[in-house]
Amino acid sequence: MTRILPDPNPSPRKGRPRALVSGVASDSHTWNLVYLQLVCEEEGLDVVNLGPCVPDDLLVTECVDQRPDLVVISTVNGHGYREGLRVVPKLRARPELTGVPIVMGGRLGVTGRREDDLAGELTAAGCDRVFDRGPEDLDEFRTLAAAVAWTADDAAARTPAQFG
Repeated sequence: MTRILPDPNPSPRKGRPRALVSGVASDSHTWNLVYLQLVCEEEGLDVVNLGPCVPDDLLVTECVDQRPDLVVISTVNGHGYREGLRVVPKLRARPELTGVPIVMGGRLGVTGRREDDLAGELTAAGCDRVFDRGPEDLDEFRTLAAAVAWTADDAAARTPAQFG
């Protein structure tokens, strides 16, 4: 598997805040991932984009290795709900990812309609936010990405004494 933007020398939590963008294992769409990468970059985040068809174990490993400030999981094929219920608890089980926001969005189910219960179940599984309304979610996603970038930048600028 080739990353869209590989980072050969990851430096967790150093430099600009980082988002990790990924598709789910069964989803081969790439346009959504490139678009989300561009949005995150516009809001001040560096991006590691794992691309489409990312197996669960690879997503978990990369999140642990990269230590992102935000994890963005996107789906277009309608299987995001099932795959999110499977992978998000694996991410939440890792202590290295405690406090890292995990968001998911796109077409979650195969019916083609928005279903509130799907988003609720993904939230219960550990997603901090589920974006499933379509284009009207973009402003909220931008606000979230900008807040993550600002918060991570602010935290990096503080001395250890300022945290305690």
